[in-house]
Amino acid sequence: MTAYSVLDLVPVREGGTLPEAFSAAAALAQAAERAGCNRYWVAEHHAMEGVAGGAVSVVLAHIGNATSTIRIGSGGIMLPNHTPFQIAEQFGTLDALFPGRVDLGLGRAPGAGPELQRALRKDLHRAAEMFPQDVAELQAFMAGGTSIHPTPGLGAKPEFWMLGSSLFGAQLAARLGMAYAFASHFAPDHLDSALEVYRRNFQPSEALEKPYVMAAMNLFCADSETEAETLATSQMQAFVALRTGTPSKLKPPIAGYRDQLPPAAQAMLAHIGQASAIGTPAQCASTIRAFTERTGADEIIFAGPTYDPQARIASLESVMSALA
Repeated sequence: MTAYSVLDLVPVREGGTLPEAFSAAAALAQAAERAGCNRYWVAEHHAMEGVAGGAVSVVLAHIGNATSTIRIGSGGIMLPNHTPFQIAEQFGTLDALFPGRVDLGLGRAPGAGPELQRALRKDLHRAAEMFPQDVAELQAFMAGGTSIHPTPGLGAKPEFWMLGSSLFGAQLAARLGMAYAFASHFAPDHLDSALEVYRRNFQPSEALEKPYVMAAMNLFCADSETEAETLATSQMQAFVALRTGTPSKLKPPIAGYRDQLPPAAQAMLAHIGQASAIGTPAQCASTIRAFTERTGADEIIFAGPTYDPQARIASLESVMSALA
């Protein structure tokens, strides 16, 4: 049976505040828990005024306190931005606070320009090259395989995940025997080949006996297809702004926005939005089932920020009911 989860960037909307964004994140996680979702993940982004999830572990502590059963985790921690020891401490703390509920999803791409590299005091190109070794070191810190023991961290047992949008992450996840999550909600190009590589090369580990795949989809559901398409335009505007180097806070939806764009921008949105369910509950459920059948995914994680936080909750609740 397919499991369903939620991926959140903790968006800051135009005219909104950081406290409102964190409150909306907690409300979304609570709604996901009520709806029967498996996990709620926060993605790491830095120096973007429209994204409040930069301090992932702190946000997850907030979410953990607002919920009681849903798994909470990183989707993901970009390990080149950190040291393995720091992440062992942070997620060791979360594991102690919320035992049996914590996921540690790891990604390689730092996505940082020169200014952010200087602010982080990291050579991110070199750090990305060290990613496989850093993953192994992080696991060793928690397992007690190092001379220095993080406290908290030693003995922590978060569920490890490898995140990816290319064949590299699939190959590493297979070699380490980790669960694998693919970022098909914005990078769909290598989805099928990455899943094939992961499943073919998977080596069982102490944590995981057989391959486990999660694929991401954008979800925008409403009473009518037109209304759902309008809901999705806040994210569309964010994608266009990001691609043109002008990221900002999440903007209000604009009816007919896609049709107002030049052909190149329309093509870009169509391409990166291939893994999307936009429409009525029945339409979205049908799209999700077809995507699941195509990929064989064990779990689907829903992205899709909306300007009105309540609209995203309603979208999720409607689709979970339709899928049930």
